[in-house]
Order: sequence, then C-alpha cells, then structure tokens
Amino acid sequence: MTRSRLLPILYLVGTVIFWGTSFAVTKSAYSVLPPMAVIWLRMLVASLVFAPFWRRLPRPAYRPGDWLLLAASMAFIPSAYFTLEGFAMVFTSSSQAGVVSATAPLIVALGAWLFLKERLSWQQAVGIAISMAMVAVLALSGRTAATAPAPWLGNLLELAAMFAAAGSTITIKRLSSRYHPWFLAGLQAATGAVFFAPLALLSGPIPWTSLPLDTWLAVAYLGVFPGLVAFGLYNSALKLMPAAGAAMAINVIPAVAVVGGWVVLGEELTLTQIIACLVIVAAVGFAEWATAPNRPDAEGLANPPVTQPGHAPKNDDDLIGEGMTAQPQAEGAQS
Repeated sequence: MTRSRLLPILYLVGTVIFWGTSFAVTKSAYSVLPPMAVIWLRMLVASLVFAPFWRRLPRPAYRPGDWLLLAASMAFIPSAYFTLEGFAMVFTSSSQAGVVSATAPLIVALGAWLFLKERLSWQQAVGIAISMAMVAVLALSGRTAATAPAPWLGNLLELAAMFAAAGSTITIKRLSSRYHPWFLAGLQAATGAVFFAPLALLSGPIPWTSLPLDTWLAVAYLGVFPGLVAFGLYNSALKLMPAAGAAMAINVIPAVAVVGGWVVLGEELTLTQIIACLVIVAAVGFAEWATAPNRPDAEGLANPPVTQPGHAPKNDDDLIGEGMTAQPQAEGAQS
C-alpha cells in the first residue's frame, strides 16, 4: 500500500478512536460539571494547545464571500452541534448517542442533494429512510436509567446535532482546497471557546479548586484529542480522499461508542435497541457501499475546483456565497 493511500486511512483511524471514545468521557465529566461548562473547557483547552502553532500554518487563499461560508460552518460546528449534543448527553446514554451519530453520512448526502444539487441514489434514499426509522425506534425504546433519564429526548437532540454536523461538513468541503485543515480545526476551537463562555457562566459557578483529577483529565482529553486532533485529522483526510470514503469512517464510531460506554460507564442496551443499532449501521453501510463506486462526483465534492479570477463559469463556492447573501454546514458527529 502506497503512502498516499495509507496516510488518509491512518488519519481516519485516529478520528474514529477519538470521536468514538468522546461520548463516554463526556458523560463521565457531566457527573461533576454542567454540560456547557464541560464544552467550554474542552474548547478552551483545544484553543490553548493550538495557539502556538497558529502562525506556522500557511495563509488561507481567501476569496470574496468566504467569510459567509466560514460563518455558516462555525455556526453549525461548534455552536449548534455542541449545544445540541451537550444536552443530548444529559438525557441519553453515550452508547445510544454514538449509534445515532452513524446517520451523519446519509444526512450529508441528503443535504448535498437539496443544496448542492448532487444526485441522491435510491440506495442512499432507502438508507436514510431506514436509519431515521431506527433512530425513532432507538429513541422510543430506551429505558429510563440514571445515565439516561429521558433517552427519547436525548436521541432526538443527538439526531438534530447530526444535521448541524452535516451542514458544517458541506461548507468545510467547499473551503478545504483553500484553507489548511488544521487552520479550520483551530478556528472551530477558538470559536467554541468564545461562544460557550457566557453559556458556561450562566450554568453556574465552576468549583475550580474541588474538581477531582479524573474530571480534569477528562476535560483535557476532550479538548486535545476529540476537540482538536480529531477535527484536524478528519479535515486532512478530506483533502486526500473522496468524501464518500472519508464518510465511511463515521460508520465505525457507534461500535467504539458502545464499547466505550460499556467499559467506562457500565451502560447496557435492550434487545430492541441492539437490533435498532445494528440496522442503523447496516443501512448506512449499505448506502455507502452500494453507491461509493458509482459516484464520480465524490472526488469533486471532497476537492472542489478553484476558479481563478476572470475565469468562467463560476463554481459552487460562488453560487453558495451568492445564495447565502440573498438568504442567510457538522459532526458525527461528529465528536
């Protein structure tokens, strides 16, 4: 296997491990700190770690209208995504939330069909319908427990977070040819540190001196690895391989999340939920496997062409920028 093929695979392996384990680690931190405080601290840690490397990155090839795409992407992730997922993890288990995140690739395909006019195959349409139905089964069949007081609500909030992740993915892909992947990851962390600061303060005082070591370690892990490194690795993979191939990695996250919830928190799933989880993963896998070889547009979506000034016709970036000017993205979910 050549280096050019191995490198994006290694990027995705790291992404899956860090995002998959983030659900259980986040849930454990919630036992001590409010959700918004945990999210703010992880964003703050990610920003502080990234700050020394900011000036070493190449300058972005900014084009008029990019600020609209950047603003939209930051509104989806971290703002909307982590707000929704933050409260989702209060009401559902980390295992169930991880399984719901498997719907992200299909939601991206649906969004590309609606907003970018890309072809939606019948396999993808079937996968979307089945996975959404199974998310409903997963939500309604959840048993109330100490770690999941309202699983139906938590799972629906997690599904909403996946729509935000899809929105971010669509806009990030359009920027990835001109903006370094680690620049985008650092920008997401810095935006989150600013956005969640007032929400963290409103959620109550943080007992800085009495926080146990485990909580500090959990926050540090969430900030450095799922919060910064995983986003950078995933953005790097998007530059080196088709989007459909990169999205396949998201299908492995539920398995990592379920194992993490079982090992770290001792979570259990009912038989109905186990069946729903397997059907969700199978539906997503079927849609991706059946359509990836037949999607010549996948490479174009992952690496969109850059139009030089004075050249025509306009590409999708220009069309998106104009559309967003007239009427003002996404993770997992990524995590």
